[in-house]
Amino acid sequence: MKLNIIKSCLLLFLGIVAISCDYDNFEEPKSTLSGRIVYEGEPLGLRSQGVQLELWQHGYDLFQKIPVYVAQDGTFSAVLFDGDYKMTLIRGNGPWLDRTDSIDVQVRGSQMIDVEVDPYYTVSEPTYTVNGSTMTVNFTVNGVNTNNALEFAGIYLGRTSLTDAVRNEGASIVAGGDITLGTPVSVDVPIPGGLAGRSDVYVRVGVKTIGIQEQLYSQVGNVGL
Repeated sequence: MKLNIIKSCLLLFLGIVAISCDYDNFEEPKSTLSGRIVYEGEPLGLRSQGVQLELWQHGYDLFQKIPVYVAQDGTFSAVLFDGDYKMTLIRGNGPWLDRTDSIDVQVRGSQMIDVEVDPYYTVSEPTYTVNGSTMTVNFTVNGVNTNNALEFAGIYLGRTSLTDAVRNEGASIVAGGDITLGTPVSVDVPIPGGLAGRSDVYVRVGVKTIGIQEQLYSQVGNVGL
């Protein structure tokens, strides 16, 4: 009886050792897929982690999506195993027309790609001028796919580069009906008290399309007060 118990304990111990060795020998992914969300070759400004891409890899028992979040400057990065992947854009997730086809991505070491999208509206030529407690913001809204009307343009001021419609110290909204596409807009924005006395303020302009959750933004500007 004691001999059987000893044998059972020995087998259990050897099993634990084998599992531990397999775990220690597990190789972590080392390749990097980096890229940008672009329109006509230029990266688009977005809300940090507001837009998500999905990577799928066929040929494995565990077939699950690999989420990849996009930064506020339109860039993304993921650490992966070498292999062949399918990249998809989630329907209705970004401020652009849905893209129904997937993108074939080969990862062999470091790989960089641009993902071209077709936005509804874009923001161009933003400038920011401070005069006392007021910031004058100039920008132009351009129509690309205007079947969905422009809802508004938003000007967002914040303490950090992670400034958008969700993270900000103050915002000013211009209704879409008050904007002529392709024509410069000038708006005087009061600088919030919470930003007074700071050496710099982060600011960007976003455009909101009716029926689309996420805004498309200008790149973040840094303005000295």
